[in-house]
Amino acid sequence: MKKIKNWLQRLSFRTGVIVLLCCIPFYILSFAQMALPVSNETKGVMWVILFGLAKTFQYSGLTILGTDRIKRLKARWQPCKRRASK
Repeated sequence: MKKIKNWLQRLSFRTGVIVLLCCIPFYILSFAQMALPVSNETKGVMWVILFGLAKTFQYSGLTILGTDRIKRLKARWQPCKRRASK
């Protein structure tokens, strides 16, 4: 496990943001598939798979970014919010 974590943390900031953003479509798909006309068992299996992929991308992206880089990402958003409110 530590080998994988160390490998993920060596990836770039940009890669971390891209992986983190990949979780959004899987979250949307995991709930949108409930509207499909398939059996409840199929919906359950699809939800587990899609939601699991969303969580995998989320935690992988957070591992790549790390705490220092997450602070950097938040700092990038702060000026945008201030400019929008003026």
